[in-house]
Amino acid sequence: MALGRLGDMYGRVRIYNYGFVVFTFASVLLSFDPFDGTHGAMWLIGWRLLQALGGSMLTANSAAILTDAFPTRQRGLALGINQIAALGGQFIGLVAGGLLAALDWRAVFWVNVPIGIFGTIWAYRNLRDTGERNHGRIDWWGNVTFAVGLGAILVGITSGIHPYRDHAMGWANPAVIAAIAGGAALLAAFVVIESRVAEPMFQLSLFRIRAFAAGNAAALGASVARGGLQFMLIIWLQGIWLPLHGFNYADTPLWAGIYLLPLSAGFLVSGPISGFLSDRFGARGSPPRACSCSPVRSSG
Repeated sequence: MALGRLGDMYGRVRIYNYGFVVFTFASVLLSFDPFDGTHGAMWLIGWRLLQALGGSMLTANSAAILTDAFPTRQRGLALGINQIAALGGQFIGLVAGGLLAALDWRAVFWVNVPIGIFGTIWAYRNLRDTGERNHGRIDWWGNVTFAVGLGAILVGITSGIHPYRDHAMGWANPAVIAAIAGGAALLAAFVVIESRVAEPMFQLSLFRIRAFAAGNAAALGASVARGGLQFMLIIWLQGIWLPLHGFNYADTPLWAGIYLLPLSAGFLVSGPISGFLSDRFGARGSPPRACSCSPVRSSG
């Protein structure tokens, strides 16, 4: 959300363009991993964090740029295509990654470089910032408590499924308990901070709007279901089903991506259609009505 606030402060197109630069730069460094073993893994993890920062700069501002550029009657279709482009890229990347990994694992990062260079040049030459600037301040305490708290809970849950001493799972591990409890405490502190600062990272009062709360709850549920299904299918296909059916382990990344293509096709088809139907009949199935309320700007 801080990157969305930066877009409000300094221009969404500017932050979007910087995102391409950061993402491409990190891809180049990832492909030149000079180490082996643990050090090589830490190199990849570190630069993947930078790559994620660049990707977040893109995703945090792309929807806002589309909202500024398209009239109300076409925003559903535009946002639907934008969302499906991201989801479709995730699934298609499974196949492309399998093909490239068969040549060289570094090629998985090389392919990002020409795409990033093209995107940087195209965005710089063609995108124009039509949104309003809002020179506010970034809620650093809110961002830190939210990111660290949520990260601690995810690390604790991930560690909890690992064996611990004589236990098949790690829920009795003091480090797991501390991570989850500490993360929950930080998220509670985040709620307190957001209710007291003048320019919060997130306006918690928005959840009093039933449509907003229900829409975000539905989006969270759909993301958990989609991500969990994709994650489990990849592991199951590569580690169990494909080897049991005669596929070499070296070929399982490619074939796992191929077997997931029907799922990709469903997303690619339904996204633009859903956006079009939303523009035509409204998100709830009735024609959209004009709203006199002022637009809500992204917060940091």
